[in-house]
Amino acid sequence: MDALDQLKQAAADTAVQLVESGMIVGLGTGSTASFAIEALGRRVQDGLRIIGIPTSERTARQARGLGIPISSLAEHAELDLTIDGADEIQRGTLDLIKGHGGALLREKVVASAGRRLIIIADETKIVDQLGTRFAVPVEVVPFGWQAAERKLQRLGAHTALRNGPDDKPFVTDGGNFIVDCSFSPIEAPHALDDQLNRVVGVVEHGLFLNMTSQAIIAGRDGVQVLRPAQPAVH
Repeated sequence: MDALDQLKQAAADTAVQLVESGMIVGLGTGSTASFAIEALGRRVQDGLRIIGIPTSERTARQARGLGIPISSLAEHAELDLTIDGADEIQRGTLDLIKGHGGALLREKVVASAGRRLIIIADETKIVDQLGTRFAVPVEVVPFGWQAAERKLQRLGAHTALRNGPDDKPFVTDGGNFIVDCSFSPIEAPHALDDQLNRVVGVVEHGLFLNMTSQAIIAGRDGVQVLRPAQPAVH
């Protein structure tokens, strides 16, 4: 395990200690969330009783393999907490860019159904402004995706259709495409959120604003727990 993975592991292990028997837990997607699912699997083997709500088919397979019981929002409409990673975390607000694992739609649905969203990450994910290092993933319907892309470009985005390993368009678990939109540092995330929501053909996007309850950040000096400057509103 390299140094970065060790930090992800430390953040994940800290977050998993917040999980108690009887909880309904949202299970995130991505490399850092995977460490949390592994840690939950160990606790389940030791007797922890939970039900997991996975945010992707990949996460569901991992959870099943570790013996974590899983269900759906159809059976459990409200979650106790969700543990997930992030691509960028804005200092202070703890607003996020998520979705480079391709599961942003289900991640946002699950996060919004939970009482608490716990973000786990290494210290490299903290930024002063969103969009500094990562593009905003925007999930679009395949039909007429080019029209949606042109509208995104009019908002100032440099766009790129995401491809999979086969050089064909990446297809999400919901059957949609992703257009990665670079806005450089985002000056007004809430205004951009509103603009993206108004684009016909856009299903969801990777700006997660006012959603984080706390962020558990692992760095060279240890693990710190951050809370947003403003209370999270789901």
